[in-house]
Amino acid sequence: MAKSSTHQSKSSKRMKVELSPNKYTAAVDRISNLPDSLLCHILSFLPTQKAVATSVLSSRWKRLWTHVPALDLYDVRRQPIPLLYRILLLHKAPSLRNFNLEWYYYCDSLHLNTWIDTAIERNVENLYLEIFLDDDYYPNGEGDVYSGELYELPISFYACKTVVVLHLSGGIELDPPPSFQLPCLKKLCLLDVFYCYEDSLSRLFNGCPVLEDLKVIRNNSDGMVYFNISVPTLKCLLVEFNSYQPRVPDYKLEINAPGLKNFKFRGDLRNVVFVEKLANLVEANVKIYAVECYEMGWVEDYEFYYGDRVFKLLRALNNAKFLSLSPGDIECLGFGSIYPFRFQNLVRLKFGVNKSNWHVLQALLLVALNLKVLDVNKCCHISEDKLCWTELPDGPGYLSSRLSTFNFDGYKGLEHEVEFVKYILKEARGLQTMTIKFSGRQSRESVLDKLSMFPRHSKTCLITVE
Repeated sequence: MAKSSTHQSKSSKRMKVELSPNKYTAAVDRISNLPDSLLCHILSFLPTQKAVATSVLSSRWKRLWTHVPALDLYDVRRQPIPLLYRILLLHKAPSLRNFNLEWYYYCDSLHLNTWIDTAIERNVENLYLEIFLDDDYYPNGEGDVYSGELYELPISFYACKTVVVLHLSGGIELDPPPSFQLPCLKKLCLLDVFYCYEDSLSRLFNGCPVLEDLKVIRNNSDGMVYFNISVPTLKCLLVEFNSYQPRVPDYKLEINAPGLKNFKFRGDLRNVVFVEKLANLVEANVKIYAVECYEMGWVEDYEFYYGDRVFKLLRALNNAKFLSLSPGDIECLGFGSIYPFRFQNLVRLKFGVNKSNWHVLQALLLVALNLKVLDVNKCCHISEDKLCWTELPDGPGYLSSRLSTFNFDGYKGLEHEVEFVKYILKEARGLQTMTIKFSGRQSRESVLDKLSMFPRHSKTCLITVE
Protein backbone atom coordinates (compact mmCIF):
# COMPACT_ATOMS: atom_id res chain seq x y z
CA MET A 1 0.00 0.00 0.00
CA ALA A 2 2.79 2.37 0.87
CA LYS A 3 4.37 1.70 -2.50
CA SER A 4 1.08 2.36 -4.31
CA SER A 5 0.51 5.54 -2.33
CA THR A 6 3.95 6.80 -3.26
CA HIS A 7 3.28 6.07 -6.93
CA GLN A 8 -0.02 7.97 -6.77
CA SER A 9 1.69 10.89 -5.05
CA LYS A 10 4.32 11.11 -7.82
CA SER A 11 1.63 10.90 -10.50
CA SER A 12 -0.33 13.65 -8.78
CA LYS A 13 2.71 15.90 -8.66
CA ARG A 14 3.37 15.26 -12.33
CA MET A 15 -0.20 16.13 -13.24
CA LYS A 16 -0.02 19.32 -11.22
CA VAL A 17 3.12 20.34 -13.03
CA GLU A 18 1.50 19.65 -16.41
CA LEU A 19 -1.56 21.73 -15.54
CA SER A 20 0.42 24.57 -14.04
CA PRO A 21 0.18 27.87 -15.96
CA ASN A 22 3.91 28.26 -15.39
CA LYS A 23 5.95 28.35 -18.63
CA TYR A 24 8.00 25.35 -17.50
CA THR A 25 6.14 22.07 -18.02
CA ALA A 26 7.29 18.54 -17.44
CA ALA A 27 8.16 16.38 -20.45
CA VAL A 28 5.64 13.63 -21.15
CA ASP A 29 6.95 10.32 -22.53
CA ARG A 30 4.24 9.57 -25.07
CA ILE A 31 6.50 7.44 -27.29
CA SER A 32 6.85 4.66 -24.72
CA ASN A 33 3.07 4.33 -24.62
CA LEU A 34 2.99 3.29 -28.29
CA PRO A 35 2.63 -0.41 -29.15
CA ASP A 36 5.76 -2.40 -29.93
CA SER A 37 4.78 -2.85 -33.57
CA LEU A 38 4.64 0.91 -34.12
CA LEU A 39 7.91 1.50 -32.27
CA CYS A 40 9.62 -1.13 -34.42
CA HIS A 41 8.27 0.60 -37.51
CA ILE A 42 9.75 3.91 -36.32
CA LEU A 43 13.11 2.30 -35.54
CA SER A 44 13.21 0.74 -39.02
CA PHE A 45 13.97 4.21 -40.43
CA LEU A 46 17.19 4.45 -38.38
CA PRO A 47 20.57 2.89 -39.13
CA THR A 48 20.84 -0.30 -37.09
CA GLN A 49 23.66 1.11 -34.93
CA LYS A 50 21.37 3.95 -33.81
CA ALA A 51 18.45 1.60 -33.27
CA VAL A 52 20.69 -0.53 -31.04
CA ALA A 53 21.59 2.60 -29.03
CA THR A 54 17.94 2.92 -27.92
CA SER A 55 18.34 -0.26 -25.87
CA VAL A 56 19.75 1.82 -22.98
CA LEU A 57 16.53 3.82 -22.57
CA SER A 58 14.71 1.27 -20.40
CA SER A 59 14.19 -2.44 -19.92
CA ARG A 60 11.33 -2.35 -22.42
CA TRP A 61 13.57 -0.85 -25.12
CA LYS A 62 16.46 -3.23 -24.41
CA ARG A 63 15.37 -5.88 -26.94
CA LEU A 64 13.03 -3.83 -29.07
CA TRP A 65 15.58 -3.23 -31.84
CA THR A 66 15.98 -7.00 -32.31
CA HIS A 67 12.43 -7.18 -33.71
CA VAL A 68 12.79 -4.34 -36.21
CA PRO A 69 12.19 -5.73 -39.75
CA ALA A 70 15.24 -3.94 -41.11
CA LEU A 71 19.02 -4.14 -40.89
CA ASP A 72 20.74 -0.98 -42.03
CA LEU A 73 24.49 -1.41 -41.72
CA TYR A 74 25.70 1.97 -42.91
CA ASP A 75 29.06 3.46 -42.00
CA VAL A 76 30.54 0.10 -41.08
CA ARG A 77 34.06 1.09 -42.08
CA ARG A 78 35.24 1.17 -38.49
CA GLN A 79 33.00 -1.59 -37.13
CA PRO A 80 34.85 -4.81 -36.23
CA ILE A 81 33.54 -7.89 -38.01
CA PRO A 82 32.68 -9.74 -34.75
CA LEU A 83 30.35 -6.90 -33.79
CA LEU A 84 28.38 -7.31 -37.01
CA TYR A 85 28.04 -11.04 -36.38
CA ARG A 86 26.76 -10.28 -32.88
CA ILE A 87 24.17 -7.85 -34.27
CA LEU A 88 22.96 -10.49 -36.73
CA LEU A 89 22.89 -13.13 -33.97
CA LEU A 90 20.82 -10.99 -31.59
CA HIS A 91 18.45 -9.78 -34.30
CA LYS A 92 15.29 -11.93 -34.12
CA ALA A 93 12.96 -10.50 -36.77
CA PRO A 94 11.73 -13.48 -38.84
CA SER A 95 11.47 -11.40 -42.01
CA LEU A 96 13.29 -8.34 -43.31
CA ARG A 97 11.67 -5.52 -45.20
CA ASN A 98 15.07 -3.83 -45.73
CA PHE A 99 18.66 -5.02 -45.68
CA ASN A 100 21.31 -2.40 -46.47
CA LEU A 101 25.03 -3.12 -46.42
CA GLU A 102 27.81 -0.71 -47.32
CA TRP A 103 31.35 -2.08 -47.14
CA TYR A 104 34.46 -0.05 -47.97
CA TYR A 105 37.51 -2.11 -47.05
CA TYR A 106 38.97 -5.53 -47.66
CA CYS A 107 37.60 -8.62 -45.95
CA ASP A 108 37.16 -12.24 -46.85
CA SER A 109 34.19 -12.67 -49.20
CA LEU A 110 32.98 -15.45 -46.94
CA HIS A 111 31.83 -12.85 -44.39
CA LEU A 112 29.89 -10.86 -46.99
CA ASN A 113 28.32 -14.05 -48.33
CA THR A 114 27.20 -15.02 -44.83
CA TRP A 115 25.56 -11.66 -44.16
CA ILE A 116 23.79 -11.62 -47.51
CA ASP A 117 22.64 -15.24 -47.01
CA THR A 118 21.16 -14.19 -43.66
CA ALA A 119 19.08 -11.53 -45.40
CA ILE A 120 17.92 -14.01 -48.06
CA GLU A 121 16.97 -16.61 -45.42
CA ARG A 122 14.80 -13.98 -43.73
CA ASN A 123 12.84 -13.26 -46.91
CA VAL A 124 14.30 -9.83 -47.57
CA GLU A 125 12.17 -7.56 -49.78
CA ASN A 126 14.44 -4.52 -50.33
CA LEU A 127 18.13 -5.32 -50.73
CA TYR A 128 20.81 -2.61 -51.02
CA LEU A 129 24.47 -3.60 -51.47
CA GLU A 130 27.41 -1.25 -52.02
CA ILE A 131 30.73 -3.05 -51.73
CA PHE A 132 34.34 -1.99 -52.34
CA LEU A 133 37.07 -4.45 -51.31
CA ASP A 134 39.82 -1.87 -51.35
CA ASP A 135 41.18 -0.21 -48.20
CA ASP A 136 42.37 2.85 -50.12
CA TYR A 137 39.16 3.54 -52.03
CA TYR A 138 36.14 5.56 -51.00
CA PRO A 139 33.51 6.80 -53.49
CA ASN A 140 33.67 10.58 -53.78
CA GLY A 141 31.44 11.32 -56.77
CA GLU A 142 31.85 11.98 -60.48
CA GLY A 143 35.05 10.87 -62.14
CA ASP A 144 35.88 8.46 -59.34
CA VAL A 145 36.50 5.12 -61.08
CA TYR A 146 37.02 1.96 -59.02
CA SER A 147 39.85 -0.35 -60.08
CA GLY A 148 40.28 -2.54 -56.99
CA GLU A 149 39.37 -6.13 -56.21
CA LEU A 150 35.87 -7.21 -57.25
CA TYR A 151 33.29 -9.05 -55.19
CA GLU A 152 31.26 -11.78 -56.86
CA LEU A 153 27.79 -12.35 -55.46
CA PRO A 154 27.15 -15.80 -53.95
CA ILE A 155 25.14 -18.28 -56.01
CA SER A 156 22.45 -18.25 -53.30
CA PHE A 157 21.76 -14.63 -54.19
CA TYR A 158 20.23 -15.72 -57.50
CA ALA A 159 17.78 -17.99 -55.66
CA CYS A 160 16.15 -15.21 -53.63
CA LYS A 161 12.38 -15.64 -54.03
CA THR A 162 11.25 -12.57 -52.07
CA VAL A 163 13.36 -9.58 -53.16
CA VAL A 164 11.22 -6.86 -54.77
CA VAL A 165 13.70 -3.95 -54.88
CA LEU A 166 17.41 -4.53 -55.57
CA HIS A 167 20.24 -1.97 -55.64
CA LEU A 168 23.77 -3.09 -56.52
CA SER A 169 26.61 -0.59 -56.48
CA GLY A 170 30.40 -0.45 -56.59
CA GLY A 171 32.95 -3.20 -57.05
CA ILE A 172 30.41 -5.98 -57.52
CA GLU A 173 30.88 -8.40 -60.39
CA LEU A 174 27.81 -10.01 -61.92
CA ASP A 175 28.01 -13.54 -63.27
CA PRO A 176 24.47 -14.96 -63.20
CA PRO A 177 23.99 -18.71 -63.70
CA PRO A 178 22.48 -19.87 -67.02
CA SER A 179 19.13 -20.58 -65.39
CA PHE A 180 17.65 -18.82 -62.34
CA GLN A 181 14.72 -16.65 -61.33
CA LEU A 182 14.11 -13.66 -59.08
CA PRO A 183 10.33 -14.07 -59.33
CA CYS A 184 9.31 -10.99 -57.31
CA LEU A 185 11.94 -8.48 -58.49
CA LYS A 186 10.21 -5.36 -59.84
CA LYS A 187 12.77 -2.62 -59.34
CA LEU A 188 16.49 -2.95 -60.13
CA CYS A 189 19.37 -0.45 -59.99
CA LEU A 190 22.85 -1.30 -61.29
CA LEU A 191 25.25 1.50 -60.36
CA ASP A 192 28.81 1.26 -61.75
CA VAL A 193 28.93 -2.50 -61.27
CA PHE A 194 31.04 -4.91 -63.33
CA TYR A 195 30.06 -7.75 -65.63
CA CYS A 196 32.03 -10.97 -65.84
CA TYR A 197 31.08 -11.68 -69.47
CA GLU A 198 29.52 -9.82 -72.38
CA ASP A 199 26.20 -11.62 -71.89
CA SER A 200 26.11 -11.28 -68.08
CA LEU A 201 23.64 -8.40 -68.25
CA SER A 202 21.23 -10.14 -70.61
CA ARG A 203 21.41 -13.33 -68.51
CA LEU A 204 20.47 -11.29 -65.45
CA PHE A 205 17.39 -9.86 -67.20
CA ASN A 206 16.34 -13.33 -68.37
CA GLY A 207 15.88 -14.27 -64.71
CA CYS A 208 13.65 -11.26 -63.88
CA PRO A 209 10.19 -12.18 -65.25
CA VAL A 210 8.26 -9.28 -63.62
CA LEU A 211 10.84 -6.48 -63.75
CA GLU A 212 9.17 -3.08 -64.26
CA ASP A 213 11.70 -0.41 -63.24
CA LEU A 214 15.36 -0.51 -64.28
CA LYS A 215 18.30 1.85 -63.80
CA VAL A 216 21.64 1.11 -65.47
CA ILE A 217 24.39 3.60 -64.63
CA ARG A 218 27.99 3.08 -65.74
CA ASN A 219 31.25 5.00 -65.98
CA ASN A 220 32.88 2.93 -68.76
CA SER A 221 35.23 1.13 -66.36
CA ASP A 222 33.34 -2.14 -66.91
CA GLY A 223 34.83 -2.60 -70.41
CA MET A 224 31.45 -3.38 -71.98
CA VAL A 225 30.80 -2.32 -75.58
CA TYR A 226 27.47 -4.09 -76.19
CA PHE A 227 24.42 -3.81 -73.96
CA ASN A 228 21.25 -5.77 -74.57
CA ILE A 229 18.27 -4.73 -72.45
CA SER A 230 15.48 -7.10 -73.41
CA VAL A 231 12.71 -6.93 -70.79
CA PRO A 232 9.13 -7.21 -72.15
CA THR A 233 7.61 -6.25 -68.75
CA LEU A 234 9.66 -3.07 -68.36
CA LYS A 235 7.75 0.19 -67.79
CA CYS A 236 10.46 2.60 -66.59
CA LEU A 237 14.06 2.70 -67.85
CA LEU A 238 16.91 5.03 -66.90
CA VAL A 239 20.22 4.65 -68.72
CA GLU A 240 23.20 6.79 -67.73
CA PHE A 241 26.47 6.25 -69.56
CA ASN A 242 29.26 8.44 -68.22
CA SER A 243 32.88 8.38 -69.26
CA TYR A 244 35.94 9.78 -67.54
CA GLN A 245 38.56 8.38 -69.92
CA PRO A 246 40.39 10.38 -72.63
CA ARG A 247 39.18 8.05 -75.35
CA VAL A 248 36.33 5.58 -75.01
CA PRO A 249 35.33 2.79 -77.41
CA ASP A 250 32.06 3.03 -79.26
CA TYR A 251 29.20 1.12 -77.67
CA LYS A 252 25.89 -0.27 -78.85
CA LEU A 253 22.81 -0.20 -76.65
CA GLU A 254 19.99 -2.41 -77.88
CA ILE A 255 16.65 -2.00 -76.08
CA ASN A 256 13.71 -4.36 -76.46
CA ALA A 257 11.00 -3.06 -74.11
CA PRO A 258 7.73 -2.59 -76.04
CA GLY A 259 5.77 -1.81 -72.85
CA LEU A 260 8.03 1.11 -71.86
CA LYS A 261 6.18 4.16 -70.51
CA ASN A 262 9.02 6.24 -69.07
CA PHE A 263 12.48 6.53 -70.64
CA LYS A 264 15.43 8.56 -69.36
CA PHE A 265 18.88 8.84 -70.88
CA ARG A 266 21.88 10.71 -69.51
CA GLY A 267 25.42 10.94 -70.81
CA ASP A 268 27.50 10.11 -73.83
CA LEU A 269 25.29 9.13 -76.77
CA ARG A 270 26.43 6.44 -79.18
CA ASN A 271 24.56 3.75 -81.10
CA VAL A 272 21.17 3.33 -79.40
CA VAL A 273 18.69 0.97 -81.06
CA PHE A 274 15.09 0.26 -80.07
CA VAL A 275 14.11 -3.16 -81.40
CA GLU A 276 10.35 -2.53 -81.16
CA LYS A 277 8.26 0.61 -81.47
CA LEU A 278 7.57 2.36 -78.15
CA ALA A 279 3.81 2.48 -78.63
CA ASN A 280 3.07 3.01 -74.91
CA LEU A 281 5.66 5.72 -74.24
CA VAL A 282 4.33 8.59 -72.09
CA GLU A 283 7.42 10.50 -70.92
CA ALA A 284 10.99 10.76 -72.21
CA ASN A 285 13.84 12.71 -70.64
CA VAL A 286 17.12 12.95 -72.57
CA LYS A 287 20.24 14.87 -71.52
CA ILE A 288 23.26 14.38 -73.75
CA TYR A 289 26.82 15.39 -73.03
CA ALA A 290 29.93 14.19 -74.79
CA VAL A 291 33.05 12.64 -73.42
CA GLU A 292 36.00 14.97 -72.99
CA CYS A 293 38.71 13.86 -75.40
CA TYR A 294 41.97 15.44 -76.42
CA GLU A 295 42.76 13.45 -79.58
CA MET A 296 41.51 15.90 -82.19
CA GLY A 297 41.33 13.50 -85.14
CA TRP A 298 39.11 11.16 -83.16
CA VAL A 299 37.02 14.08 -81.85
CA GLU A 300 36.21 15.32 -85.37
CA ASP A 301 34.84 11.93 -86.45
CA TYR A 302 33.06 11.58 -83.13
CA GLU A 303 31.28 14.93 -83.49
CA PHE A 304 30.47 14.47 -87.17
CA TYR A 305 28.00 11.64 -86.49
CA TYR A 306 26.58 13.03 -83.28
CA GLY A 307 23.76 15.02 -84.86
CA ASP A 308 22.50 11.96 -86.72
CA ARG A 309 22.52 10.00 -83.47
CA VAL A 310 20.47 12.66 -81.74
CA PHE A 311 17.81 12.63 -84.47
CA LYS A 312 17.84 8.84 -84.59
CA LEU A 313 17.06 8.72 -80.87
CA LEU A 314 14.33 11.33 -81.26
CA ARG A 315 12.62 9.35 -84.00
CA ALA A 316 12.34 6.40 -81.62
CA LEU A 317 10.66 8.60 -78.98
CA ASN A 318 7.99 10.08 -81.26
CA ASN A 319 5.06 8.66 -79.24
CA ALA A 320 6.00 10.55 -76.07
CA LYS A 321 3.41 12.81 -74.49
CA PHE A 322 5.98 14.69 -72.42
CA LEU A 323 9.52 15.24 -73.72
CA SER A 324 12.47 16.87 -71.98
CA LEU A 325 15.50 17.22 -74.23
CA SER A 326 18.98 18.69 -73.83
CA PRO A 327 20.74 17.58 -77.01
CA GLY A 328 24.19 18.68 -75.91
CA ASP A 329 26.64 21.36 -76.99
CA ILE A 330 29.19 20.71 -79.73
CA GLU A 331 27.67 17.30 -80.29
CA CYS A 332 24.87 18.52 -82.55
CA LEU A 333 26.80 20.49 -85.16
CA GLY A 334 25.91 17.88 -87.73
CA PHE A 335 22.44 18.03 -89.26
CA GLY A 336 19.84 15.31 -89.26
CA SER A 337 16.13 14.85 -89.72
CA ILE A 338 13.11 13.58 -87.80
CA TYR A 339 11.18 13.08 -91.06
CA PRO A 340 8.92 11.19 -91.70
CA PHE A 341 8.07 10.74 -88.01
CA ARG A 342 5.62 13.04 -86.23
CA PHE A 343 5.13 13.71 -82.53
CA GLN A 344 1.34 13.53 -82.63
CA ASN A 345 0.99 12.86 -78.88
CA LEU A 346 3.45 15.48 -77.65
CA VAL A 347 1.74 18.10 -75.47
CA ARG A 348 4.71 19.41 -73.47
CA LEU A 349 8.27 20.00 -74.64
CA LYS A 350 11.10 21.10 -72.37
CA PHE A 351 14.15 21.95 -74.45
CA GLY A 352 17.67 22.91 -73.34
CA VAL A 353 18.91 25.17 -76.13
CA ASN A 354 22.51 26.29 -76.62
CA LYS A 355 24.90 27.55 -79.25
CA SER A 356 24.61 24.56 -81.55
CA ASN A 357 21.23 22.88 -81.30
CA TRP A 358 18.64 25.46 -82.38
CA HIS A 359 17.99 23.36 -85.49
CA VAL A 360 16.91 20.43 -83.31
CA LEU A 361 14.28 22.62 -81.66
CA GLN A 362 13.10 23.82 -85.06
CA ALA A 363 12.78 20.26 -86.31
CA LEU A 364 10.67 19.31 -83.29
CA LEU A 365 8.33 22.28 -83.67
CA LEU A 366 7.65 21.26 -87.27
CA VAL A 367 6.37 17.81 -86.25
CA ALA A 368 4.70 18.48 -82.84
CA LEU A 369 1.33 19.64 -84.12
CA ASN A 370 -0.55 19.17 -80.82
CA LEU A 371 2.00 20.87 -78.57
CA LYS A 372 0.42 22.86 -75.71
CA VAL A 373 3.37 23.86 -73.50
CA LEU A 374 6.86 24.84 -74.67
CA ASP A 375 9.62 25.41 -72.10
CA VAL A 376 12.94 26.65 -73.47
CA ASN A 377 15.91 26.80 -71.14
CA LYS A 378 19.02 28.43 -72.57
CA CYS A 379 22.22 26.88 -71.23
CA CYS A 380 25.08 29.16 -70.25
CA HIS A 381 28.07 29.26 -72.59
CA ILE A 382 30.84 31.63 -73.45
CA SER A 383 31.25 31.35 -77.21
CA GLU A 384 28.85 32.81 -79.75
CA ASP A 385 25.98 30.79 -81.15
CA LYS A 386 27.03 28.89 -84.25
CA LEU A 387 23.59 27.71 -85.34
CA CYS A 388 20.99 30.35 -84.51
CA TRP A 389 17.24 30.36 -84.87
CA THR A 390 15.97 30.75 -88.43
CA GLU A 391 12.30 31.37 -88.97
CA LEU A 392 10.24 28.41 -90.11
CA PRO A 393 8.23 28.59 -93.35
CA ASP A 394 4.96 30.48 -93.25
CA GLY A 395 1.74 28.61 -93.62
CA PRO A 396 -0.72 26.54 -91.58
CA GLY A 397 0.58 23.56 -89.63
CA TYR A 398 4.12 24.72 -88.98
CA LEU A 399 3.48 25.58 -85.32
CA SER A 400 0.92 23.90 -83.10
CA SER A 401 -2.36 25.81 -83.03
CA ARG A 402 -2.84 24.39 -79.52
CA LEU A 403 0.24 26.04 -78.05
CA SER A 404 -1.06 27.94 -75.01
CA THR A 405 1.99 28.34 -72.76
CA PHE A 406 5.52 29.45 -73.67
CA ASN A 407 8.37 29.88 -71.15
CA PHE A 408 11.90 31.06 -72.02
CA ASP A 409 14.47 30.83 -69.23
CA GLY A 410 17.86 32.49 -69.89
CA TYR A 411 16.69 35.03 -72.46
CA LYS A 412 19.36 37.70 -73.11
CA GLY A 413 17.79 39.66 -75.92
CA LEU A 414 20.23 38.45 -78.57
CA GLU A 415 19.09 38.94 -82.15
CA HIS A 416 18.25 35.31 -82.85
CA GLU A 417 16.45 35.00 -79.49
CA VAL A 418 14.33 38.02 -80.38
CA GLU A 419 13.50 36.47 -83.75
CA PHE A 420 12.49 33.24 -82.04
CA VAL A 421 10.14 35.01 -79.62
CA LYS A 422 8.68 37.08 -82.49
CA TYR A 423 7.97 33.89 -84.38
CA ILE A 424 6.13 32.33 -81.42
CA LEU A 425 4.00 35.46 -80.94
CA LYS A 426 3.17 35.68 -84.64
CA GLU A 427 2.28 32.03 -85.24
CA ALA A 428 0.81 30.74 -81.94
CA ARG A 429 -2.91 31.36 -82.40
CA GLY A 430 -3.99 29.98 -79.01
CA LEU A 431 -1.16 31.40 -76.89
CA GLN A 432 -2.37 32.48 -73.46
CA THR A 433 0.80 33.13 -71.45
CA MET A 434 4.40 33.95 -72.38
CA THR A 435 6.91 34.10 -69.52
CA ILE A 436 10.41 35.42 -70.21
CA LYS A 437 13.10 34.99 -67.56
CA PHE A 438 15.60 37.66 -68.53
CA SER A 439 19.32 37.44 -67.72
CA GLY A 440 20.70 40.37 -69.75
CA ARG A 441 21.71 43.93 -68.86
CA GLN A 442 18.58 45.75 -69.99
CA SER A 443 15.78 46.56 -67.59
CA ARG A 444 12.85 44.19 -67.47
CA GLU A 445 10.54 47.09 -68.35
CA SER A 446 12.41 47.85 -71.59
CA VAL A 447 12.37 44.16 -72.56
CA LEU A 448 8.65 43.97 -71.90
CA ASP A 449 8.02 47.14 -73.92
CA LYS A 450 9.96 45.73 -76.87
CA LEU A 451 8.16 42.38 -76.80
CA SER A 452 4.77 44.10 -76.49
CA MET A 453 5.37 45.88 -79.79
CA PHE A 454 5.71 42.65 -81.79
CA PRO A 455 2.65 41.50 -83.76
CA ARG A 456 0.85 38.60 -82.13
CA HIS A 457 -1.76 36.20 -83.43
CA SER A 458 -3.37 35.77 -80.02
CA LYS A 459 -4.87 39.02 -78.75
CA THR A 460 -5.39 37.57 -75.25
CA CYS A 461 -1.76 36.52 -74.66
CA LEU A 462 -0.30 37.79 -71.37
CA ILE A 463 3.45 38.55 -71.55
CA THR A 464 5.48 38.49 -68.31
CA VAL A 465 9.17 39.35 -67.92
CA GLU A 466 10.92 38.14 -64.78
